[in-house]
Amino acid sequence: MRVAIVENTRITHHGQVGVALHEAAAKIDLYKPWSDRRLPDPGSFDALVVFGGEQSARDDHSHPYLPDLARLMRASGEEGKAVLGICLGSQLLARGLGAENHLGTAPEFGWCEVALTDAGRADPVLSQLPASFPIFQWHSDTFTLPAGTTRLAGSGIAQNQCFRLNRATYGMQFHFEASRAVVADWNRSFPEAVERNLPGWLDRHHPESAAREGAQADAHGLAIARAWVTLIETGT
Repeated sequence: MRVAIVENTRITHHGQVGVALHEAAAKIDLYKPWSDRRLPDPGSFDALVVFGGEQSARDDHSHPYLPDLARLMRASGEEGKAVLGICLGSQLLARGLGAENHLGTAPEFGWCEVALTDAGRADPVLSQLPASFPIFQWHSDTFTLPAGTTRLAGSGIAQNQCFRLNRATYGMQFHFEASRAVVADWNRSFPEAVERNLPGWLDRHHPESAAREGAQADAHGLAIARAWVTLIETGT
């Protein structure tokens, strides 16, 4: 299988998604349009992964490739290819599907609880998770549920945490790829931004949460990644 990965910021960790893709011996083509505006050719991949970034899904003035990426995600999903949008990637997928992006209205940070809907409990990617589970969050934006999609998970702050289009296109607001090792590197790389989101995180909240919710989130995130990669394999 050939997987196109789109990174939207200078420091991007593939985390649990990378683990699952390498387990499946996926051939990976990497794109960094924030640097050169280059996006994958629509016919060049079996699956498309779009990771997060510090920009919003509507920051066309500073990231002019965003509309094209949103359209590429939509078109790929409609063609039946496996598509995965994480955090900003989910917001771009929602944009491409005609939903509204709400900026700055839903801040979440740290390992937070997400609850599955009835559809989520029956979903092939999420069904092996508990009805409510901790997973890492780092966002302030959210979106309306795109027409024609199925809502799979939500939280008290952001109702649309995960949705599915057709067989294998998923938008996931939460950072399920973020293992404890990834979070630790974010702490080192972005300490000021981390502390702005949750004062005391570095000294107090992170050590406590990593030992408690972080260990569970690692397992949940890898389970999600492996289940989604299976959909690539069954669709090719």
